Amino acid sequence: TLMGSLGGLVSARLYKAMNGSDWRTTTLKTAFMFPGIVFGIFFALNLLIWGQKSSGAVPFSTLLALLVMWFCISVPLVYLGSYFGYRMQRLEFPTKTNLIPRSVPTQAWYTHPVFSVLVGGVLPFGAVFIELFFILSSIWLHQYYYVFGFLLIVFIILIITCAEITIVMCYFQLCAEDYDWWWRAFLTSGSSGLYLFAYSLVYMATKMVMTRGISILLYVGYMLIMAYSFFMLTGAVGFLACFAFVRAIYGAVKVE
Repeated sequence: TLMGSLGGLVSARLYKAMNGSDWRTTTLKTAFMFPGIVFGIFFALNLLIWGQKSSGAVPFSTLLALLVMWFCISVPLVYLGSYFGYRMQRLEFPTKTNLIPRSVPTQAWYTHPVFSVLVGGVLPFGAVFIELFFILSSIWLHQYYYVFGFLLIVFIILIITCAEITIVMCYFQLCAEDYDWWWRAFLTSGSSGLYLFAYSLVYMATKMVMTRGISILLYVGYMLIMAYSFFMLTGAVGFLACFAFVRAIYGAVKVE
């Protein structure tokens, strides 16, 4: 909730740097897109639990308190951060781009967006999948998890891996004269969330015994929230790393 101001600031600065003009829509998406999707899935799952008359359902008063925190704290902080972000000086790029877009040449099969995106998500997922097993066991099988120091190290390795693999794939893309790198950079590292969700399904099939459909739906729903959060985190790291990388390499170009 309190990080909304930082999210608004970053989104406003990036949007302004790319000459965006519809700042209201950008700020609105920043405030509602991620928390809205997460809350929607969580509310739908809670309705299923209510339908089963289970005591594990989140009370309506708690959901109302979450909505009040979202609309009265998080959303105003996003707009506050966006306000300061749009008032800050625009990020300058080291070179000027041509107003007429160049045609992208025919790409080889291994530089196709779908292939490069799917390949790029393997390494970030590989950096965490062993630790992910113990985390899932702690959440769903009620096993103790106490190696939080090692978890911090794995998280740092994940961040570094996301940045490195996205920069490498972006470099290959630029060498192939394909300049549409921004969304592919986000999806390259963000696709690790897809592997996380697939792994959670394998974990459910091999390590857990579920016979009721409602239990399977709850598991899949909560793991979808986790995979979506992981996708947004790793995608943001990949995009910001590529953004800094592209600025650095073009800043080193000497134009006579």
